Amino acid sequence: MPVISSARRQTRTQPAGDKGELILRAATKLFARRGFFNTQVADVAREAGIAAGTVYLYFKSKDDLLISIFERTMSQGMDDGRRALTDVTDPIERLRVLARLHLSRLGADRDLAVVFQVELRQSIKFMEHFSSSLLQDYLHAMRAAIADAQRAGRFRREVSATFAAKALFGALDEMATNWILSRKRYALAGQADDVVTLFVNGMKL
Repeated sequence: MPVISSARRQTRTQPAGDKGELILRAATKLFARRGFFNTQVADVAREAGIAAGTVYLYFKSKDDLLISIFERTMSQGMDDGRRALTDVTDPIERLRVLARLHLSRLGADRDLAVVFQVELRQSIKFMEHFSSSLLQDYLHAMRAAIADAQRAGRFRREVSATFAAKALFGALDEMATNWILSRKRYALAGQADDVVTLFVNGMKL
């Protein structure tokens, strides 16, 4: 069973070139600091230092910008996960690697974390996309590690691996939300091992 599968569904072709990346960075910053609904495409263009019409050469709409931020970040995260887990066979260590990567990516970019934890969840439409697209491949990686630990007799088998993967993701997700809302400044990635340890202890026989 693959540790992290390639995306099983068709996703849009990500914009190539420095200008597409520049637009996404500008959109991430403004969506995080002003809010998605309070930001116009013209604002993104101004932040990126380009003409407003240029944005539409790369993205169909403001909605497309938000979805592209999500898809790009998830795709990069899965690529990082595949590389990091190439030689990791222990299922519990695989969970630790995935958790560290998850919190490290968000913890390295507060604007990105706000977009993921807040702005993507402002409407049912985006939540449906968030839940049914590349996130499923990410959860599949967690589920595979949990199922391997169950087969090895290290985790209790009466708990659904799918349910357990969602519970672990939910705990990591909550840590990320608390981090962006906290007035304290601390390393988000530093909480990954504690979350996984708590999860592992709850899943042990």
